[in-house]
Amino acid sequence: MASKHTLTFKVTRQDPELIPPAKPTPHELKPLSDIDDQESLRFQVPAIQFYRRNPAMDGKDPVMVIRDAVSRALVFYYPLAGRLREAAGRKLVVECTGEGVLFIEAVADVTLQQFGDALLPPFPCLEELLYDVPGSGGVVNCPLLLIQVTRLKCGGFIFAIRLNHTMSDAVGLAQFMSAVGELARGAKIPSVQPVWRRDLLSARDPPYISCTHREYDDVLDIKGTLIPPDDMVYRSFFFGATEISALRERLPPHLRHCSTFELLTACLWRCRTIAITPDPKKEVRVLCAVNSRKRFNPPLPTGYYGNVLVLGVAIATAENLTKRPLAYALELVRKAKASITEEYMKSLADLMVIRGRPHFPMVQTYYLVNDVRHAGFRDVDFGWGKAVYGGPAISIGAIPGVTSLYIPFKNNNGENEIVVPICLAAKAMEVFVKELGVMLNRDDDPKVVRRGLVFITSPL
Repeated sequence: MASKHTLTFKVTRQDPELIPPAKPTPHELKPLSDIDDQESLRFQVPAIQFYRRNPAMDGKDPVMVIRDAVSRALVFYYPLAGRLREAAGRKLVVECTGEGVLFIEAVADVTLQQFGDALLPPFPCLEELLYDVPGSGGVVNCPLLLIQVTRLKCGGFIFAIRLNHTMSDAVGLAQFMSAVGELARGAKIPSVQPVWRRDLLSARDPPYISCTHREYDDVLDIKGTLIPPDDMVYRSFFFGATEISALRERLPPHLRHCSTFELLTACLWRCRTIAITPDPKKEVRVLCAVNSRKRFNPPLPTGYYGNVLVLGVAIATAENLTKRPLAYALELVRKAKASITEEYMKSLADLMVIRGRPHFPMVQTYYLVNDVRHAGFRDVDFGWGKAVYGGPAISIGAIPGVTSLYIPFKNNNGENEIVVPICLAAKAMEVFVKELGVMLNRDDDPKVVRRGLVFITSPL
């Protein structure tokens, strides 16, 4: 069987078409929230789902089933069928035109089995499975969704989708996809009704910044720092119960109840900083995407599908982070997460208005992590069962050497694991692997080599 990294195949696509809502929908203007339209969300984000053949669905065409379900879902999610316009002050507003979303029907001369046992990003021939229709990838005046359904030789299929990130975060996108799945399986209406209410995350009048937002610091000397070396390598690391337990053993008892996200983030931030060898006195930071839906009192309404993931930031000098124990990094990460409150979110919306919707600084010495394990992508069922893989097609906002995702994975034993793609220069990757190996081995049992060092390598 060919490695998925050398796998090539042919995809035959029909011409892209616009799928409008199945019924007339309101023509109105709907402003995005001041969290939605920040500069750092003004890009397209892809996701991909792989489905096996289901004998019970033989005779049914996934392309036709999904096309019809998308059209009906857009009746409820009709802003997604519109187009973004930019108003005064760079404010983004959806004009609900009902024009529809882009849809592509395709066939590939490959089977699901040929992709290999471990379906993980980056996927081969992604540009064929999610075709970038010329002129469709802008933020304003372009379709807000692009969907491609590709039939496979084995009877399975691939569902790929690209979303204008200003409209929704991962949770909101998965909510829409789940609605499409429910309608494809025969439901008349989605079980979760979409809620717009972007005013709940809009700036106050007058706006005022009441919290400290170091994730939007003005960081000097950022020009040129994002140009990756030619020798960047991409590896996906696996973390199961054994690896997480090994990391917890490195903590004092009072910190061992921390979340897996906090623990893993602290470990990887520390290992990565050692690997890139910054100036010991220089500040390094980790940005943690935090779902703030339940940080509000009362919580945001069920069905809200706007952007609610915000960045908590932990900052340390490189020397402190790399020389002090794992517990030091962990406490910084936990503090960063805890800082995200309702008041923090209101202050952030105000900051966006006051400072012109800035992008968070992107410098070589920070690390951004986003946990998509609980977004619900794998649970999306169009009638063929749950996805074999469901989630990001590439690192969201992929910046080589900077971003990583925590992706759910079920191994051959049926055990749940976390897969983390890491991208670093080749020499830095060697150091990273070594440091991670140290972290995953017990001091009193150096011969134990944890499965967390198993990786998949891919060229960029």
